[in-house]
Amino acid sequence: MTTILRNALKTALWIIRIIVPVSFVVTLLDFYGIIEWISTYTAPLFHLIGLQGNAAVVYFSSLFLPLYAPIAIIATLPLSMREITILALMCLITHNLPIECAVQRRSGTPFWQTLVLRLTFSILGGILLNLILPDSLSLTTHQTETLTPTSSQLSTLNSQLLNWLTNTASLCVKIILIITALMYGQFLLKRYGIINKIARPLAPLMRLCGLHPDSAFLWLVAQIVGLTYGAGIMAQEIEESGADREELHRINLHICVNHSIIEDTAIFCMLGVAWYFLIIPRLIFAIIIVQTYNLIKKQRIKSNK
Repeated sequence: MTTILRNALKTALWIIRIIVPVSFVVTLLDFYGIIEWISTYTAPLFHLIGLQGNAAVVYFSSLFLPLYAPIAIIATLPLSMREITILALMCLITHNLPIECAVQRRSGTPFWQTLVLRLTFSILGGILLNLILPDSLSLTTHQTETLTPTSSQLSTLNSQLLNWLTNTASLCVKIILIITALMYGQFLLKRYGIINKIARPLAPLMRLCGLHPDSAFLWLVAQIVGLTYGAGIMAQEIEESGADREELHRINLHICVNHSIIEDTAIFCMLGVAWYFLIIPRLIFAIIIVQTYNLIKKQRIKSNK
């Protein structure tokens, strides 16, 4: 038990060391309007995927911040349900990029790879939904005053920094508790052979995704509690058991565009977005990425023989 706690604390601390400085910088960028300033120059591009120019603010806030920030901004804009659905898919793929890409780098996948993949497939996702979504969704708008204000609406820098400090402290505690619970759960699953029982029914899905059936547990962790915690557990696997780095890289490629399918999807479903427009495209994109990677690896091996 002592070893588990020590490893959990070690893993949680390196996640926290990434989150704290990055979130602090993003808080300052948001307060001084730099994120919104960037959005004004890219707004014309958003017309190409069926979005208003002001939707750029939502998207660019999602690049740097957790999902609650773009959702709060959506609540202040007169967007149609069609536009919200497109934005939701794009934000689900690209939210919180600096932190999540950095965490994945620590678990074995280069920062630039996950960054490029997430940006590319978020745009492709927006284009796809713009092509297939019915025009009737444009007749429905959603606007609410009940959501938490965005950080840019806080009156002073001091109040914003206090808000950041409170949220960050709460998040750090959450990270330590969740990582500890996950590692203890993983220990019990391994000890009693339950991981194999979990992997068995998920084996067909893992093969479809281009992953080994033994990856089922790590895949489930990322789908249930998110990418940050999933990548944290993978980093510990590399350090402790010398797990197959190639397979962990494949999992990273999958979960960079498809993770937290319950919580993150539910957040946008509360606004009225249909779940299947948010889950199915991400799963398809993840399958395409990993299967393409596997195909390239096979071709390279053949050419080297």
